[in-house]
Amino acid sequence: MKKHQDTATLLLRISLGIGFLSAVFSRLGLWGEYSSGWQNFVTYTEKVNSFAPKNSIPIIAILSTILETLLALMLLAGYKTRLAATGAAILTLLFALAMAYSFGIKDPLDYSVLVFASAAFLLATMPQYRWSIDEILLKNIDQL
Repeated sequence: MKKHQDTATLLLRISLGIGFLSAVFSRLGLWGEYSSGWQNFVTYTEKVNSFAPKNSIPIIAILSTILETLLALMLLAGYKTRLAATGAAILTLLFALAMAYSFGIKDPLDYSVLVFASAAFLLATMPQYRWSIDEILLKNIDQL
């Protein structure tokens, strides 16, 4: 059972990290013709955050991109995994709530945003993170 939990934890980290990076790559044009582009992302950010003042939209777009990139890298490396997973869960849950407010509950359900948030919350509850920087640091502390 333990081996399966370790594998599941690793797959959760990789899936969540890649999920965030893919979205960031798209808005930055790194997926080529498949990219949404920055301006389309800002327009979508405004629609999702219909309740926010218009002048705050660029800030929300930039902050969410920075957070998604940082959280993705932390998850992929397995560094401060519990913190990164909690941050990913909160960020994604806020996105789901904003979507539900602006478009109705169908959009966050159709795009599996709540599943993504739940997966991140689940990852945050794991007792250990094998194959991670966290594990290496923990072993080094134990050796002191």
